[in-house]
Amino acid sequence: MEGKKKYILAVDQSTQGTKGLIFDDKGRLVARADRLHRQIIDDRGYVEHDPIEILYNTYAVCTDVVRKAGIEPGSILAMGISNQRETTVAWDKKTGHPIMNAIVWQCSRAAGTAEKHRDEAEDIRRKTGMILSPYFPAAKMQWIMEHVPEATRLQENGSLAMGTIDAWLVFNLTGGKSFKTDYSNASRTQLFNIHNLEWDEGLLKSFGISSKVLPEVVMSDSVFGMTTINGFLSDPIPICGVLGDSHGALFGQNCRKEGQLKATYGTGSSVMMNIGRSIKLSDNGLVTSLAWGRNGKVEYVFEGNLNYTGAVITWLKDEVGLITEPADTKELAQSANKEDRTYFVPAFTGLGSPYWDPDATGMFTGITRTTGKKELVKACVECIAYQITDLINLIRADAGLTISSIRVDGGPTANEYLMQFQSDIADCKVQIPKLRELSGMGAAYMAGISAGLFDEENIFDCIEYTEYLPAMQDEAREQLISGWKDAVKQVLTYR
Repeated sequence: MEGKKKYILAVDQSTQGTKGLIFDDKGRLVARADRLHRQIIDDRGYVEHDPIEILYNTYAVCTDVVRKAGIEPGSILAMGISNQRETTVAWDKKTGHPIMNAIVWQCSRAAGTAEKHRDEAEDIRRKTGMILSPYFPAAKMQWIMEHVPEATRLQENGSLAMGTIDAWLVFNLTGGKSFKTDYSNASRTQLFNIHNLEWDEGLLKSFGISSKVLPEVVMSDSVFGMTTINGFLSDPIPICGVLGDSHGALFGQNCRKEGQLKATYGTGSSVMMNIGRSIKLSDNGLVTSLAWGRNGKVEYVFEGNLNYTGAVITWLKDEVGLITEPADTKELAQSANKEDRTYFVPAFTGLGSPYWDPDATGMFTGITRTTGKKELVKACVECIAYQITDLINLIRADAGLTISSIRVDGGPTANEYLMQFQSDIADCKVQIPKLRELSGMGAAYMAGISAGLFDEENIFDCIEYTEYLPAMQDEAREQLISGWKDAVKQVLTYR
């Protein structure tokens, strides 16, 4: 690129908040700005977000990060978006107003709705790669149609829109001119046929959803539309990289080759392996999704999802009061009794992959008279690694591959105790990039490559890793994993 230096703006819209990120023409992070949004949880355990709050936070972090970076708005070449997946928004296309709060991916309100499709579960899995679950937008959208009268009225007059957070943001950032989603997000709705790459008419009919209310599905490196970011920019720029957050992290971790694996530690977690351009379905409770669509082709992934990993640490701080800051968990876990065998299974709103039990509830097991605050915190930290390891081992079995290393990202990866325990219990090398914002980075790199600013073959060279190597004996590892499995069995059988 000639002339004035150009930058890529990325928005990472996650479960807890929204980040604005600026990357320079070498792919290096220049600045970051953050805004949190409310977690709206009622007495029934329904989990919601305010789409308007998220939208205005998105505008805010974009303006904040440009000013923080000290660059001219006109130097931004293009924009990328990564987003929390499965969270479902319904709005009026004519007014742009949501008809209710967004139903967050964690929310299990649609459990009964999903159960109505039990007889179709195998057909759903074959078409979409997804295990039938209220976790995915299909049941959430049907729940909206059945419980929100305005949805039916708007669908009848042709002005209803339903989609994931990326579609909501693209629609608003383009002034309502573009209603699009990418392959990675579409593949997570449980309504998208991953074989013919279209909304599945049979599933749409079964869930009572019209294809007219859903966004157009395009390549992840497409031009989704032009934006001035609510007037902040004098000249519009293209949104040309959109990815679900876990897919963004996979791309940002440079897992572009078949067999490469990453784990994202966020509110929940995604363990994902690139399996290339051929569809493979799991025999072990994992799902098959589209990694992305780029250069006119799609690639697939095996994935396992966990509802509560990093959110366990938030719970320890905000609800239980055992810690003041997330960083406290490292010292407490390290100083806990190493012989204590307390386990914590964080089934706050059911268990995700590979158990798919929306009715399961959380449980501490193995508590003795000597178990105290440190041991409880240690169990909560370790439950994150146990859950991740469950999924790694299933991916090993499904893919038939030896996994010697895993690339990780997300806030909890700053906990050295957790990372060493993860390496020990999964028996593989753990690689942590020095740059933590991998989801947003993946979307930025996708947009930068699409816009012609980045050279795909060289842009990933700037990523540096810190590594942890397994140091646990096999016998000790097996004993610990056996205790964890027993704890999960107790959760699944207790009602």
